[in-house]
Amino acid sequence: MKALVTGASSGMGRDMAKYLYSLGYELYLVARNKKDLNREFKGYKNIHTYGYNLIIEEECVKLYKELKDENIDILINNAGFGDAGNFTETSLDKEMDMIDLNIKSVHMLTKLFLKDFKKKNKGYILNVASSAAFLPGPLMASYYASKSYVFNLTMAIHEELRRENSNVYVGVLCPGPVDTEFNKVAGVKFSVKSLTAGKVCNYAINKMFNNKMLIIPGFQMKFIYAFSRFLPLKMKLKLTYNIQKSKKDNTK
Repeated sequence: MKALVTGASSGMGRDMAKYLYSLGYELYLVARNKKDLNREFKGYKNIHTYGYNLIIEEECVKLYKELKDENIDILINNAGFGDAGNFTETSLDKEMDMIDLNIKSVHMLTKLFLKDFKKKNKGYILNVASSAAFLPGPLMASYYASKSYVFNLTMAIHEELRRENSNVYVGVLCPGPVDTEFNKVAGVKFSVKSLTAGKVCNYAINKMFNNKMLIIPGFQMKFIYAFSRFLPLKMKLKLTYNIQKSKKDNTK
């Protein structure tokens, strides 16, 4: 059994990899800095590490070509990052990198590996989105939009596979606040208690094996997701703006 995890040097990618390892999986781990992976997984057996910058399209293709004959059973598209601030004030270069990593790399790797999974009629693909996928996100506009893409892409693919009676699984993880390095990179601090990455990752992997299409860890986020579907859009925008503003204020 073999699993490929992107963004595996820290946060949820690292913890999902370690949980899969505890289940007996041989791991193929990807991060921009291979040294970080080797340091984090020092002493582990049956682990292969790769230093690919998935912001670059050609690197995504190289990764696939290197591993396409390894008979991968699980692909977890976890690599991604966020940014916060008024849309006219945030860095355009950083946003383009975010779009390339959060959207394009997920799109490319999902498509490339899914074709192989369909041929053998088995395999799992878990795309990591966020509860941000459910709403427009003023003050984190680009990040919310990127996760909405991942959410909707995954939902569509899941339905296509269902109608084909395929044994291949494609699902999406949409956690709320998680205690990872993401917050530091995005420049935010949550005003509500975050779930631990380990708890979220174990839950997500277990739900993946149960073929759960949409995975939302934590009762609080499940309730918010269900309740928000009945709110008018303008109210959602106001609430989301205030939430993002409080996260930025918490860092001051």
